[in-house]
Amino acid sequence: MGDASVISGGFMSAITSSLRRRRFDSLVIGAGGGGLRAALQLARADATVAVVSKVFPTRSHTVAAQGGMNAALANVLPDNWHWHMYDTVKGSDYLGDQDAIEYMCRAASHLVVELEHIGVPFSRLDDGSIYQRPFGGQSQNFGGVQAARTCAAADRTGHAILHSLYQQNIRARTHFFDEYFALDFIKDDQGYILGALVLEIATGEPLLIEAKTTLLATGGVGQLFATNTNARINTGDGLAMSLRAGIPVQDMEFFQFHPTGIAGRGMLITEGARGEGGYLVNKDGERFMERYAPNAKDLASRDVVSRAIYMEVRDGRGCGPEGSYVHLKLDHLGSDVIKKRLPGIRETIKTFLGIDPINEVIPVYPTAHYTMGGIPTNRFGQVVMPIKKGAEEAVPGLYAAGECACVSVHGANRLGGNSLLDIVVFGRAAGNHIIEYLKEVRQHRPVDNESVEQAMARFLRWDARAQVEGQEETVDALRRSLQQVMEKYCGVFRDDTILTQGVEKVREIEARFQNVVLRDQSKCFNTARIEALELENLIDLGLATVISALARKESRGAHSRIDYPERDDLAWMKHSLYFKEEQRLEYKPVRTQPLTVDSFPPKKRVY
Repeated sequence: MGDASVISGGFMSAITSSLRRRRFDSLVIGAGGGGLRAALQLARADATVAVVSKVFPTRSHTVAAQGGMNAALANVLPDNWHWHMYDTVKGSDYLGDQDAIEYMCRAASHLVVELEHIGVPFSRLDDGSIYQRPFGGQSQNFGGVQAARTCAAADRTGHAILHSLYQQNIRARTHFFDEYFALDFIKDDQGYILGALVLEIATGEPLLIEAKTTLLATGGVGQLFATNTNARINTGDGLAMSLRAGIPVQDMEFFQFHPTGIAGRGMLITEGARGEGGYLVNKDGERFMERYAPNAKDLASRDVVSRAIYMEVRDGRGCGPEGSYVHLKLDHLGSDVIKKRLPGIRETIKTFLGIDPINEVIPVYPTAHYTMGGIPTNRFGQVVMPIKKGAEEAVPGLYAAGECACVSVHGANRLGGNSLLDIVVFGRAAGNHIIEYLKEVRQHRPVDNESVEQAMARFLRWDARAQVEGQEETVDALRRSLQQVMEKYCGVFRDDTILTQGVEKVREIEARFQNVVLRDQSKCFNTARIEALELENLIDLGLATVISALARKESRGAHSRIDYPERDDLAWMKHSLYFKEEQRLEYKPVRTQPLTVDSFPPKKRVY
C-alpha cells in the first residue's frame, strides 16, 4: 500500500516511542471457544494471559454453533473413537491429516466430560447421561449403520460452551481486552513473534501488547460470501495477519456450504434438525436425498447434500414461485420434540420467516458456512512454515487454533459436530504446548522497532488518504462487490472459466481498494476504520481462495469442479499453500500415517 510512504520516518519514530505498551506471558487473539479454552489452560498454569477480542467475548461466533460436539461416548448407540476417526477421514475426502484426526477423536470423550464438569448444561437422557443425536456422515463400525455421536445442549451448544468457558476464565483472572482490533504481529530480527499491535476501538488509540507467545483464534472468513451463516465479525483477521507476515494459508479452496440455510437470507438451520428426523423434499414432495445418498439419505455429508439441493433446483424441481429452494420438513416430528430439542431453530424461523416449523415446512438453500483451510499448524497448535520439500518448521512463538487454523482435521469437507470439538481439543493442545514453551523462555525478547513502525504505518495510512480528493470508492460498496463476486464465481460448483473470471474480478477489487478514502476521521468508535481494515483482510483471503481453487484441477469434498468431476489422488492428494507475496502457490503432502493405528487408504466416497 503506497500511502504509508507519506508518513515521515521521524514522525513514525516519535509515534512508536510514545505507544502505550503492556506485557504478558501469552497473548490470545480471539475470544471464541478456541481462544478461551487455550487461555483457561494457561491461566490455570499461572501464566499471565491477555485475550484480545473485537467484540465482547460472549458475542464471539462460537455462540452461534447449534447442533453439538462429536465424541464417541456411546450413550445412545454403540460407538468408539476409531469409528469416529474413520468417519472424519472419509468426510475429509482423504485430505485430512490422519495423525491429527486420531489425536482429536481420541481426546473427544475426555473433553466433553471436562466441559460438563465446568458447567456446560448438556441435554440429558432419562438415565442422566449426556444426550447424543445422529449427525451427517457418522456411522458405526467403519461405514455401517447411522451413529449417534453428537453431544448437544438442545440446539444452543456453542452458546452453552462459550458462556461456560468465559465464566471459568473470569474465575481464573484472565485479562480481557474487549473491543480491541488486532492490526499486525510484531517480531524481532530472528523471526520470533513477540505480540501484536492492537487498536482500542473505543478511543481509536493503538496499544502494543508484548508477549512471549501469541495464539491466533480469530475464526473463519464466512463474510467473503454474500449469503452466509457467519457473524459480521468473521472477516479472517488472523489469517490475513499471517499472510502479511509471510506465512502461507493452507487449503483455502475448500469452503463449506451448509445445505440448510434459510433461503435467500442464509441464517443457519442446524444439521441437528435432520438428526432429529427432519428431511428434505422437492416441489413434488419427493425425499430426493434417497437418489443421491441411498444409505445415509438426509444425513450424508454436507457437501453431498448441498450439491444435491443445487441440482434439484437447477433441474427444475425447486420449490417456491421461482423454484429457487427446497423444503425442510420438521412438522411430522411433533411439537414436543421441536420444543425440547430445537427451541432455538423454532424461534429463528418464527422471527425471520413468520412461520412455525411445528406446522409448516421451511424454505432452505445452501449457504456459505465454514472455512476448512487456514493457517497451517501441527497438532500442538504451532504455526508451521515449509522449509524444503516435505519438511516444515514451527514459527517461534506463534500458535493458532480453531477455524482460523488448518491442522488439518477437516481436509476437504468438515463433518457437522467436529468444529466445536476442533476448537476445544486444539485450544487445549496449544495451551499445553505454550506452557512448556514458557518454561524454556523466561524473559521477553527485545522488540524490533522496525516491525512496530510497519504495523503503525499500515494503520496510519488512512489518515494520509484523507487528503486525497475525488475518490469515489466506499468500503460498503466494495465489500458488497467482493461478496457478490465470490458467491457467483467461487460457489458450490466451479469450472476453469468461472474461476478465471473470479480471479480477475477479485484482482480488480484489490486495485479499486487503493482508492478507498475514509470520510470519517474521528477516533472514538470509528467503525468505518475497522470495516476498512476488515475489507483489506477479506480481499487478501478472497484472492487466496479463488487462486487456490483455480489451480486444483479435481473435485474433492467441498471443491466441485464441473470440468474435473473426479477426485485425482495421484496428482492432487496434497495440501495447497498460498503466499501473499507474488500470489504464489506451493504444495505439501497429506499426513496419511496415524499415531497408533493403521492408516485409512483412500477409496470411493459414497453415502
